[in-house]
Amino acid sequence: MNKTKWGFVLKKQHYVMTILGSAGGVANGILSILNKSAINQNDPLHHIMNKCEIHLIDYEQKDASTYSKSFPQLKGQFILHKYDLKDTKQFIEHLKKSQTDVVVDLSWADTVDMMKCCDEVGISYVNTALENTMIDENEELYEGFGLIERFRHLEKYKDNFSNLTAIIGSGMNPGVVQWMVHELLKTDSPENKPIGCYIVEHDNSFYKNPKIAKKDTIYTTWSPECFLDEAILSFPMFMQHHNPLFFYEKVYDLEFKVKLGDIEFNGCLMPHEEVYTLCKHYDMEGGFLYKVNEHTTNLIRKNINDVDKLWNHEMKVLDPNEAPLTGEDLVGVLLVYPDKERYIYNVLSNKTIYSEYKTNATYFQVACGVYASLSVLFLDNLEKGAYYVDELLIKTKNNFGKYLTTYMMDFVTGENDQSDGLLHQRMKNLRK
Repeated sequence: MNKTKWGFVLKKQHYVMTILGSAGGVANGILSILNKSAINQNDPLHHIMNKCEIHLIDYEQKDASTYSKSFPQLKGQFILHKYDLKDTKQFIEHLKKSQTDVVVDLSWADTVDMMKCCDEVGISYVNTALENTMIDENEELYEGFGLIERFRHLEKYKDNFSNLTAIIGSGMNPGVVQWMVHELLKTDSPENKPIGCYIVEHDNSFYKNPKIAKKDTIYTTWSPECFLDEAILSFPMFMQHHNPLFFYEKVYDLEFKVKLGDIEFNGCLMPHEEVYTLCKHYDMEGGFLYKVNEHTTNLIRKNINDVDKLWNHEMKVLDPNEAPLTGEDLVGVLLVYPDKERYIYNVLSNKTIYSEYKTNATYFQVACGVYASLSVLFLDNLEKGAYYVDELLIKTKNNFGKYLTTYMMDFVTGENDQSDGLLHQRMKNLRK
């Protein structure tokens, strides 16, 4: 066994990792970080990543030269594959033949199917979101309630996985935001517990030259299809007394006030994984309040009476490799008490992140959550089983926060000396 500079004992000389959805934006973000890991001796994963074999799987694969040019410190470590992950037999054969240690699932493949494969082989797994191909292919049957149906399906199997070690939903939100909540709650006394917990995000990223934007195109900093699932295909979801509840309204007909010190904005209430998992454990009202760029917000509101038309619009990820971006992505947590509010957030500018990592701020934030859990799986001794990030933080001894702050270093914390209350008190119905 080898002992690293950080004091971690490596169980092997040589590790193997498989990344699913390797041609996507989140994969680009995590590979950008791991490219730094390979040469940064202060990085906890340095001794693994400088000689880790990395298998890249995507059914729309990039050229090998693209990966080598983008991530030169890893270029001799890539092995590319191109096939559909619905072929689970081929995937299991790959895991066995490659002797993969950890699967990083950034794909749209079915989450439960991928976990079953990893459980059969007995390896580790991390992803950023819940995917379910049956729900995706039958959206009309689950319209309005897609996320909660994904949870119902996953939880039929989750506690029966006994031969893998999995961390589910470890991006920015879900992922890093649960760690933020736990950092704030550590300083609470037993008699001073929050009554509300809101995950908040204000992403005003857009083109530096707004004239290049097309009038009827939907622009987001991550998958526009997945964004629309939350924004127009779902009912606004929140949690109360450990149960998911829904407003029988369109997401963009409601706005909710958010105040983080001097920063104020109105966000829309959308279903999100971390709200469900956090408020299953803690008895507090929870919701995710999200504000995106004005162009996309206005386009949705313009079509609010027939939002289904938006599925036929052109959709585009705001990619700084195609055109310079301005703005920033702020993601954080607002804890609400009867007489005050406490908050913590991370905010990153697209200009700064692109100069260092050649991706946008949103994808980098997600990649930091992947990196933290990947480090936990490689370096910490977890018992086998499947963990949401909340469960990981509550039930296990791990260094998630230490790993996270290797690359996400800046968090703003503060307190509002009065409270705007729970959701019904901070809600504005734009129809009325």
